[in-house]
Amino acid sequence: MSVAVEQAYAEVERVTRREAKNFAYGIMVLPRPKRRAIAAIYAYARRVDDIADGDLPLERKRDELEALRASLADPAPTEPMLVALADARSRYAIPEAALSALVDGGLQDTTQARYADFDDLRGYCEKVAGAVGLACLPVYGSDDTERARTLGIALQLINICRDVREDWELDRVYLPQDELAAHEVSEDDLAHGRLTPQWRSLMAFQAERARAHLAEGLRLLDSLDRRSALCVGTFAELYRATLDRIEANGWDVFGEKTRLSTPAKLAVVARGLWR
Repeated sequence: MSVAVEQAYAEVERVTRREAKNFAYGIMVLPRPKRRAIAAIYAYARRVDDIADGDLPLERKRDELEALRASLADPAPTEPMLVALADARSRYAIPEAALSALVDGGLQDTTQARYADFDDLRGYCEKVAGAVGLACLPVYGSDDTERARTLGIALQLINICRDVREDWELDRVYLPQDELAAHEVSEDDLAHGRLTPQWRSLMAFQAERARAHLAEGLRLLDSLDRRSALCVGTFAELYRATLDRIEANGWDVFGEKTRLSTPAKLAVVARGLWR
């Protein structure tokens, strides 16, 4: 492996450790080649998010996202993230369609800020998170695409519960509009962070759906080797623990962002290793 490729992998692993607060703890148990390939996929997805959530004008965001998509066809990339991703794609059958779908999700964030119902939201989640599951699946060594997609959606639904305030500040509401109405929660309630009984009812409903998707998605573990199963199970449990903590805090997601401490995360990894 060339020095440039080694350096590229080192860079995507740094990005993953810095930015992937749960993901990084899962992939630490993988063999080095798989861990680096997953880090390359994560770094690509992170770049999509950074562009879509950044401060550039909308047209500039769309241009940069399309350029990122076009880079997947570059036979000799020079940018470290793309070098690492190209090498990972040469070693594992990482589907280009899944990576391209991530760009579609980023583009959708530049055009759509509200979701009418869960079917509408699910389509978005399939692009931004289900696609990550499909991209990682060949690295893990499975062909269970349906459960990989479902698991990705589950993690995105937990992110949506956790990030209500942060998303509101970006003028985005991912909670389905029909469910907000059914639970009598207004966007003014979101703006002011009102912890009403109606809000708690809405969030309990969201959590129940996320947990159902998580349970179904985790059936993916049956098709994985031990270390890949430990990886996926670890970051899924970290997300589950985050959701549990949000619930224990009375569904208050309007203050400081809910995060698990480093000891709490390491305890999840240790429990997985013990099992």
